[in-house]
Amino acid sequence: MSSFHISMILAFIFLASSVFADDVVVLTEDNFEKEVGQDRGALVEFYAPWCGHCKKLAPEYERLGASFKKAKSVLIGKVDCDTHKSLCSKYGVSGYPTIKWFPKGSLEPKKYEGARAAEALAEFVNSEGGTSVKIAAVPSSVVVLTPDNFDQIVLDETKDVLVEFYAPWCGHCKQLAPTYEKVATAFKLEEDVIIANLDADKYKDLAEKYGVSGYPTLKFFPKSNKGGEDYGGGRDLDDFVTLINDKCGTSRDGKGRLTSKAGIVATLDNLVKEFISAGDDEMKAIVARMEEEVDKLKGTTARYGKIYLKAANNCVEKGADYPKKEIQRLERMLEKSISEAKADEFTLKKNILSTFA
Repeated sequence: MSSFHISMILAFIFLASSVFADDVVVLTEDNFEKEVGQDRGALVEFYAPWCGHCKKLAPEYERLGASFKKAKSVLIGKVDCDTHKSLCSKYGVSGYPTIKWFPKGSLEPKKYEGARAAEALAEFVNSEGGTSVKIAAVPSSVVVLTPDNFDQIVLDETKDVLVEFYAPWCGHCKQLAPTYEKVATAFKLEEDVIIANLDADKYKDLAEKYGVSGYPTLKFFPKSNKGGEDYGGGRDLDDFVTLINDKCGTSRDGKGRLTSKAGIVATLDNLVKEFISAGDDEMKAIVARMEEEVDKLKGTTARYGKIYLKAANNCVEKGADYPKKEIQRLERMLEKSISEAKADEFTLKKNILSTFA
């Protein structure tokens, strides 16, 4: 093995992914009195992970946390009462969710008795905390289907499409709605994946065409089968994300961030292994073979192939320190406030560079 390859392998540092902080502060027995009752007011949700009402509240409470994130005089927090029973008992929590307001400088709370919508919660916090924060409307990432656009979107053989057939009056549909919105948000940057819904009560004929007899009914229309397949997975966010990643070849987590598997192409990985162990004279020949392999790729995979090629060429041209320096640069960029599209771009490059270690 050449000195180049030895230096490149020894120099490579695989850095940990950036930490993404939640907008709702997680409170525990260790940090509760450090965060609450100090120099700002605090709204605290006491919840249990298994509680259905808590799950229903979660997206609204997250919207609240996001809206108040920059309000320095107010903290939006939550306590897992399954994990921190004594803390919840201390504040008289006997049912879930229980929401309490702790004024600035006080550990004597006031119970919130209002509606469990982000707007109502914000009105209460503004009144108690002297703030004037508004809940911003969140645009939906779910594609709305009608008879006019159904075939154009769902039957497009270049797209994998998940469709929820729902009825506006259906309780289970209402319960699923916030989770389904999160699924759509998680995959909104995937050009080949569409998360959609159809009002099956309004468009009965179209629903009946696909055998829909109850609500919600979920059907998956992959590129390879536009007749549609029954969705057989669970209805939690992680269930949806796992199934879509498996079916569509994507690599997202529940928050839409690319995982460490994103961008990795098995056939090119095999060539990278040869590239790493090759002598200096053989490297260009292997890069040429990579080019041939990349020419065979289609869709998003072709995009990944171009990143592989650029990484290989830069390894040849820029020397042993290239992987280390480039990954460090990408990590610095990922720590900054950047767009979701840029975060995707940098994560893909970082993942693919790791294969050259």
